[in-house]
Amino acid sequence: MAQDIKAPSFPESVADGEIAAWHKKEGESVARDELLVEIETDKVVMEVVAPADGVLTKILVGEGETILSEQLLAELEPGAVGTAPATEEPAAAAAAAESDTADADTEALLGPAARQLVEEHKLDPRQIVGTGKGGRVTKEDVLKHIKSAPKAAAAKAAAKPEPAAAKEPAQVTGERVEKRVPMTRMRARIAERLLHASQETAMLTTFNEVNMAPVMELRSKYKDQFEKTHNGTRLGFMGFFVKACCEALKRFPEVNASIDGNDVVYHGYQDVGVAVSTPGGLVVPVLRDADFMSLADIEAAVKDLGLRARDNKLTIDDMTGGTFTVTNGGVFGSLLSTPILNPPQTGILGMHKIQERPVAVDGKVVIQPMMYLALSYDHRLIDGKTAVQFLVAVKDLIEDPARILLQL
Repeated sequence: MAQDIKAPSFPESVADGEIAAWHKKEGESVARDELLVEIETDKVVMEVVAPADGVLTKILVGEGETILSEQLLAELEPGAVGTAPATEEPAAAAAAAESDTADADTEALLGPAARQLVEEHKLDPRQIVGTGKGGRVTKEDVLKHIKSAPKAAAAKAAAKPEPAAAKEPAQVTGERVEKRVPMTRMRARIAERLLHASQETAMLTTFNEVNMAPVMELRSKYKDQFEKTHNGTRLGFMGFFVKACCEALKRFPEVNASIDGNDVVYHGYQDVGVAVSTPGGLVVPVLRDADFMSLADIEAAVKDLGLRARDNKLTIDDMTGGTFTVTNGGVFGSLLSTPILNPPQTGILGMHKIQERPVAVDGKVVIQPMMYLALSYDHRLIDGKTAVQFLVAVKDLIEDPARILLQL
């Protein structure tokens, strides 16, 4: 009896989805838990796997079509045996096998010293005439081939006719290729949210710079011990910034609030979103109750979210919520930027590239590893004074990491 393959149950925040790609064709055999189809929604890419071994007998929705929650996608005949996926064409496979055999025979005719010379000079052994027993290529054969190569090249060059007089550059008449592809659902949703943020919020950005030397010294001193103690979790910079932001958000609750119509919602917790770049676009998975997480917990969670984002394994729950966002353009080399808000949040912190610059320390000019910080905020709720004080609090906590531990 055929078994129905249905779309997953979408949460309320996701109205519909789109078939991104079928990984199996009608009539093909599938194994239990083997990937059948990918469904792209506004936020994540969902995967539908085979519920049992069998044959995919019928596909009801094609690629690019819009689907609803729990819609019937295909039918599977459990236990049946279908056609195997096509492999190499017989002729092509035979030609490849014949070529591999010829190469193997040629390699076998090379002595150890000859083989070394061939590899050093990047020669084609099939062009070398072997004078040894049974056509074996000796070291002397290779040296002779190397010596004769310049003469052959010179003779070839001499036989070349004189180049004709230079002509006027020919006018390019080739086709100017353009490619038009539909925007993915996720990219369209990202574009929509960014446009909404720029049009519907009174966004403003304030900047500061932070001396990263104290954190870098602390990291350099304890990174090996930290990694050993916490089962391979590396000590990065994101953990320090997330902890610093959590402490600053407690001091300035407006930055942790959101606007809902004419109401302001003050959140008594810190759910920090961490912007992650994926091939499909920028996504912002959330660290729940980040204020209660240790540095090791944060670093491990960020790594896990990054890997799952890369492999399209994030769920809707991973992406939902968030009261504040941290984004790090510095990993791509960005020196300074103005991050865009992630509504309904009212604040986002942008980290940037660490670059050595001359700064004044105790009246002397010294070279220090500096990072520009940017805080974009919704001026409808957050005043400039509050935004500047929040950013200064983050700066002070990073420049004296002991304050993070002591909550000073």
